[in-house]
Amino acid sequence: MAPVAQVLSAESNGNATVGALGKTKSGKPLKVRAYPKFDSLEEERQYRKQHLAAAYRVFAERGFDEGVAGHMSVRDPILTDHFWLNPLSKHFSQISVSDLILVDDDGTVVIGDEPINAAAFAIHSEIHKARPDVHAACHAHSVYGKAFSVFGRELDMITQDSLRFYKNHAVFPQFNGVVLDREEGKRIAEHLGNGKAIILQNHGLLTVGETIDAAAFWFMSLDKTCQAQLLVDAAAQGSGNTVNFIPEEEASFSYQQVGTPEKGWLAFQPYYDEILAKTQGSFLK
Repeated sequence: MAPVAQVLSAESNGNATVGALGKTKSGKPLKVRAYPKFDSLEEERQYRKQHLAAAYRVFAERGFDEGVAGHMSVRDPILTDHFWLNPLSKHFSQISVSDLILVDDDGTVVIGDEPINAAAFAIHSEIHKARPDVHAACHAHSVYGKAFSVFGRELDMITQDSLRFYKNHAVFPQFNGVVLDREEGKRIAEHLGNGKAIILQNHGLLTVGETIDAAAFWFMSLDKTCQAQLLVDAAAQGSGNTVNFIPEEEASFSYQQVGTPEKGWLAFQPYYDEILAKTQGSFLK
């Protein structure tokens, strides 16, 4: 029988959702950070752009850059069929809010004066169209994601962190070259379904989220989970030891603790704080 998180029963919904305990000795309740409320859509637009720019800087710090490959998007909260992307030839580590490009559903640049990645538009436009609940998507050519993608299979549920993707990730089981056709983007979106992540065979990883923060954290976690899976597979083959899988009931229960949109947003905030401190907020300009 799966455990019950009784320790959270007296917590606020916000705290309980992300597994936070927040009471002082005097009984004062403490609230965990949460996605902010905005007085206007213009404020939310600025917030989304700031966190998108931060996500690029965070990805650069983790070596997820490779030439002009890789892209992240966030839906515009005002023009909801438009989304913000990076300019094609600017390094992730140099991207600031003012560099971001707004494109419409036809791929026309609405705000900005640089071209975008054609593959980025083909993929992101179809994902944003197919998933109204998704406001952000991340794709990069990370090393462990690329390595694991060649097997064309889903991850095993063998670690607590892998449970972030329990019954919530898919595989696109073919490689058809660089994605330049929106029909290919549509097929990727169809395979993604209602999940938060997809492993693109012979290509790499793609994650989505209700926020850019969650999508970016899911990507970082997915890449590390691929690394752990590769290590386990190699070690098991070499040693002959049995791999212990997490039982279904425990996996399902634990997903509610580690795989929710709120947990994804919260998990990215330390990385946002770190890049803000390291860059002295230069990406905000």
